[in-house]
Amino acid sequence: MAVDQENEMSAAIHTGATVWLTGLPSAGKTTIAYALAERLRSEGHRVEVLDGDEIREFLSAGLGFSREDRHTNVQRIGFVAELLASNGVKVLVPVIAPFADSREAVRKRHQTEGTAYLEVHVATPVEVCSERDVKGLYAKQAAGEIKGLTGVDDPYEAPADPDLRIETHEQGVLESATALRALLSERGLA
Repeated sequence: MAVDQENEMSAAIHTGATVWLTGLPSAGKTTIAYALAERLRSEGHRVEVLDGDEIREFLSAGLGFSREDRHTNVQRIGFVAELLASNGVKVLVPVIAPFADSREAVRKRHQTEGTAYLEVHVATPVEVCSERDVKGLYAKQAAGEIKGLTGVDDPYEAPADPDLRIETHEQGVLESATALRALLSERGLA
């Protein structure tokens, strides 16, 4: 391997970035993030997954699901992601983040700080998500036990122009993670 290629690969391993995976509940965001994290770690990258459920439990405890609270949650996650990414970590963020303006504010924070940010839309139809129903949310919503389920009775604003759109109803986890890994390579981030 040429010295220049080795230097580029070494630089990419130490380059941080935030990869925000947005989509409906049970779309496959977290599964893809952990599959990609495992692959990147095996290649020598420093990686963190900021799982939305864990963040809600610890960093955003006490926040509800109003538009304002969701925005605050997304901004907190965006702050932590940028902080880690600016210190050479690949930060994978599988978080619904239903509102375009909240995601755009996170992108702008990254741009202001000169930190790479990629938005990935895990574009799984609500019918497929409700069949998967990993956490039982769709069943609870259908039974009237909960209200405000994103994409059902609460809005979800899909990204108009994401860096990558993954359709998990048409491809598996490994294929999805590979597509995301290829995007990182294309952008000089892996």
